[in-house]
Amino acid sequence: MARMSTRKRNRLTKRDFAGPGRSFPINDRSHARAAISGASRSLHAGNISAATARRVQSKARAKLHSRSYRKGTRK
Repeated sequence: MARMSTRKRNRLTKRDFAGPGRSFPINDRSHARAAISGASRSLHAGNISAATARRVQSKARAKLHSRSYRKGTRK
């Protein structure tokens, strides 16, 4: 996964996060893919509920399949 500085993470909008409390950033392709697998790991570890995991994975997949992400540019 790409590294993100604290400054950059703090500048992200609420839309760029898939989880509650600004967790699971999905601002680019690598972070969206990491959010999908991270939600699964967190579910199996007992840290989040099944509903939260589904919601995070759904938002991350929607970002991955959006037109701007498929082209490699973000608008």
